[in-house]
Amino acid sequence: MSAPSTNVEKQTKRHRPAIWGIVAAIVFAAILFFAYLANLAAQGNEPGEDATAPAAATATDG
Repeated sequence: MSAPSTNVEKQTKRHRPAIWGIVAAIVFAAILFFAYLANLAAQGNEPGEDATAPAAATATDG
């Protein structure tokens, strides 16, 4: 069931802050996502490098 009389302009004005909040949250999430991807790319492995290899060990005379 719908309301018998709806003032669309009035409802648009009332919902504008909520819509801007949703848009701001989406933009913030997108910025965090791309920052995460940039961080992964900066710390990634070189091509051909084994992902499970430990850090380089120091050689000893023994």
